[in-house]
Amino acid sequence: MPLFALRFLLLFALLLSTITQASPRLASLDWTLGETLVALGAPPLAMAQVDDYHAWVGEPQMPDSVIDLGLRTQPNQELLAALAPERILISQMFTNLTPRLSRIAPVELVQLYTPGTDTWTQMLELTREVGRLAGRDQAAEQLISSTQARIDSLAGQLSRPQRPLLIIQFMDARHVRVFGPNGLYQVVLDQLGLDNAWTGGTNAWGFALVSIDALVGLDAQLVVVEPKPAGVERELASSALWQHLPGVADNQVITLPPVWSFGALPSCQRFAELLSAALEQAHD
Repeated sequence: MPLFALRFLLLFALLLSTITQASPRLASLDWTLGETLVALGAPPLAMAQVDDYHAWVGEPQMPDSVIDLGLRTQPNQELLAALAPERILISQMFTNLTPRLSRIAPVELVQLYTPGTDTWTQMLELTREVGRLAGRDQAAEQLISSTQARIDSLAGQLSRPQRPLLIIQFMDARHVRVFGPNGLYQVVLDQLGLDNAWTGGTNAWGFALVSIDALVGLDAQLVVVEPKPAGVERELASSALWQHLPGVADNQVITLPPVWSFGALPSCQRFAELLSAALEQAHD
């Protein structure tokens, strides 16, 4: 073989090795892991329910190149096998799929919102773990430092509201998730130095499912996180109970675009930025 041809092959092999190491073929069933991969500059090869990710998570946007695997609870295993990922990333919500998925590729369980753990600390651990799996250790450290710096900056500029915040998301016109300890929204409130009006219990993901009459009488600034289910706006317009919630009658309810309440650092920063901007606007 001529020397120039040998050198070309060696260079090509080195380049291919570098690309492979820098961009492992990862598939994810979990949106939190998906958003973290995108934030690290290593979007997944494939992910479940991409369109719903955009509706519920909002940002960071999933690139068009990411292949949709179908339902998170019932991913298209034939498609997944054909894509031949090196690893499949899941959260604890999807551990029942591990026996089937492990026939396709090694399955990595990356946990978050584990009862009895500090949520912010676990978010940092998740970021570093996903960074390791994606070959983006340095990017993970940069994401941690930039997120902390951004939230600290927002906290330093924020005008504090007079009343504590009551953060909800509609399940239907009569029931909401109300967010408190353990969850992402509470992590951001703590980081920003804001008070939460909800003092009741929450589950491992930081919310309680309640009827809206449980919120009547609370002295709070109401914050609604979208999306709302179809038809809810119409029903609320004629709901006397809704009109009795704080700030509704005088049109002082803050409404935020979708932020993934089960997310990690990308959703933390998104929520901090959207909430800070909305509070500043309300203060003006």
